[in-house]
Amino acid sequence: MALEFEGNLIKVLPEVTGQGKNGVWVKQDFVLETEEQYPKKACFTAWGDKASDLKTYSLGEKLRISFSVESREYNERWYTDLKAYRIESASSASASPAASSAPSQGFSAAAPRTAPPVADLPSFSSDDQDLPF
Repeated sequence: MALEFEGNLIKVLPEVTGQGKNGVWVKQDFVLETEEQYPKKACFTAWGDKASDLKTYSLGEKLRISFSVESREYNERWYTDLKAYRIESASSASASPAASSAPSQGFSAAAPRTAPPVADLPSFSSDDQDLPF
């Protein structure tokens, strides 16, 4: 399952390195925020060469992230990671025809709701004051 998230880069956390049985590893966490009425933030992890790719983008830049979700258990508690496997500028992603059919912001593909016209709302007179409080 391919998941995508689009938003502005608002924070890049410090790079973390370590030594494993397969050699040295590098990871870097970063946070994106959507441009919706109620913005949502999500923290992603870039591993290996994707962590170095992240350095080419600046704060405030609009990015499109393709990622996978992975959860693991430790001491009867569950931890979930959003692992970014593709990081690209949203402006270059929107130029491709496949990206133009994807949702434009966040996870949702639903059309935004609009309020009904004011003329369709019921009117109340001052005689309707029979509220119990």
